Amino acid sequence: MSLTVPALGIAVVFASGCVWYVPALADVRAGADRPLSRRLAATACLVGWSTAPLAALLLLTGPDWRAAAAATALGAAAATTLRLRAASHRRRESAEQALHWAALLRTPPPPPPRDRARLAARRTAATLTLTAASVALLTTTAMVR
Repeated sequence: MSLTVPALGIAVVFASGCVWYVPALADVRAGADRPLSRRLAATACLVGWSTAPLAALLLLTGPDWRAAAAATALGAAAATTLRLRAASHRRRESAEQALHWAALLRTPPPPPPRDRARLAARRTAATLTLTAASVALLTTTAMVR
């Protein structure tokens, strides 16, 4: 099968995904008017969706599908990392907002989370796993060529 057919399919899926990446572009362009967590999530969305036309272009111009697969995996890893950072910032922003509301309402602040060390360990493990998977995929792709 020609690589033109999957490239065309990817292009059609990318065009239909405008309901996600156009609002994300608006969030990123809004700058400081949006919270950092929202801008990071929007950037993750844009990175994820921008891998589709790159993969289609690599399928059309490249000699085989491995370069497109490597670019897609790298884009997915970058988008996942950005999304995890956005979730982390969102938790911090929510805690800060709760403290502000508690000060306004004169109620005691909520207790701090006890599992910060476990959360940090999970975040580190997820980052290392994604990095290792990306390196393994790129190394395998380079060795197959």
